Amino acid sequence: MYDRNESGPETVCKEVGSAFQGVLSWQWDSRFGAVLAEFGAGKKESIRGILERSLSITWDSSNINNAPDIVRQIDTHLGGLRAGQMLFTTDPKREPLIFCAWWPWGDGKTISLRIASADRKLSDPEKAEKIQLLKEWFGI
Repeated sequence: MYDRNESGPETVCKEVGSAFQGVLSWQWDSRFGAVLAEFGAGKKESIRGILERSLSITWDSSNINNAPDIVRQIDTHLGGLRAGQMLFTTDPKREPLIFCAWWPWGDGKTISLRIASADRKLSDPEKAEKIQLLKEWFGI
């Protein structure tokens, strides 16, 4: 079972969700198994500051090749970081890893965030439970 009481992922997700309450509206992105929000690029500095409080490690196209395996696997799953895209993560040495993909749109006006957890040890029923918890933590 995915440990509902495990302080790490629940605490991080609830902190992020709470910090963005009234700022971002979350929806489910089934393509990537993540919560998704979009916002105007004019808010990028304040949004990034909030993210960095809980997801303190930032990866981009300049340093992703030096990232630990789990971070590079996430990068591959998401299609690889392009210029301007970032991946914010919790400590890669602790599982499950919580990550946020930061994807600016081509028009330069909008940025998408996708937040999820990565845990290589989950069975299919545990993954389904993890998805339900993630949705609950972000009010979906």
